[in-house]
Order: sequence, then structure tokens, then C-alpha cells
Amino acid sequence: MIIELKKNSNLFPDVALADADGLLAYGGDLSTARLINAYKNGIFPWYSDESPILWYSPHQRFVLFPGDIKITKSMKQVMLSGKFEMRRNTSFSEVIHHCAKVQREGQDGTWITNEMERAYISLHKEGIAHSFEVWNNARLVGGLYGVEVGGVFCGESMFSHVSNASKAALIWLATSFQYKMIDCQVHTPHLESMGAKFISREEYEKILREST
Repeated sequence: MIIELKKNSNLFPDVALADADGLLAYGGDLSTARLINAYKNGIFPWYSDESPILWYSPHQRFVLFPGDIKITKSMKQVMLSGKFEMRRNTSFSEVIHHCAKVQREGQDGTWITNEMERAYISLHKEGIAHSFEVWNNARLVGGLYGVEVGGVFCGESMFSHVSNASKAALIWLATSFQYKMIDCQVHTPHLESMGAKFISREEYEKILREST
């Protein structure tokens, strides 16, 4: 049974109660305190405008260990070419807005609602959510954003307006910062080709505990 969250509490049910799809609870809000508690417990929100807030804790987690990242010869050349300028946290609001608006194959609309944009901008102001940006000729052309939980980075979404921009953002994130694990949340062939893989929720939680 999926549990409804209480309005006056930021607590979550035991993640072992999640259903086969990882859905654990619904309701509550996207307050900074609730989101922080969610990510510390391996839980994240994922829903649309037509539904209540849905909270997930998948039985398998799709993650990238930075040491496992696969960088092709052509991407190594891109990273060394000077084509892109990499920045961190200079345009967080723009990054999340681009992520919400970009068209994705097989998706009708976006799961990044206006409510979520506001919530993650608030997390960014608290120094918890971060953006990793790719610029070209003073134009933001790609990037990603997510939530930092100790030594784990929980990636939320990425976008690319020019070829290789989102790949460059992920490579920079994995190779330039001291994260033990990058949570990719949703499986894609693109991320798998770059070294991401599934691990059990138990292993994920162990790494999360050891990193905070």
C-alpha cells in the first residue's frame, strides 16, 4: 500500500515498503527540509502536473561510479579542444529551465514542473543543489543539475543544445569533483554507454550512509 505523507512531518516510511516500481509514498510538499530528508534516505520526487507529488525509492539504482566512466577518443579530443567552457553554479536557474523545456525522445511533456523548479532553486540557494554548465561563445549550450548528499551526487536532469554538450558536463562532473557515486536515477542507453550500471538499493544505501 502506497502511503500518504503527513503535512506536518518530513518523515518517510521505510523504503522496503516501496512497490515493484519503486513508488513509496505520495503527497506532502517540496519544502527544503523534506527534500533534504528524502535524498538522505535515497528517495526522490518524480511526478507530473496531473498527479500528486510521488516519491520513489527504486529496488535497483542506476548509478555511475566516477572511476568507471567511459570516455571515447573523440570525446577526449572535445574535452581538450577548448571548444567548451565549463562552469559550476553560475546559472542554476537557467540550467533547470532548459532541462524542463528540452524535447526528449519518447516523452510527452516534462516531469520538471514549475513547482519543482522553484523547489530546486531554493535547494540551490541553500548550497545543496548544484549545476554543472557547458558554455560556448558566452552561450549556455548544455549542462546538468542535481543534489549533493555528502559524497554522492544525485543527478536530476541534463540538457544539450549542441552536440556533445551534455556528455561534456557529465565527464567534467565525474572527473573533476570528488564524488564517490553519481546517481543517474533513470536508465538510458546513453548513460549506460558511458559506464553507468545498476546496483541494489541495499548497496546504494550503504554507499550513501558511508558518504554522509
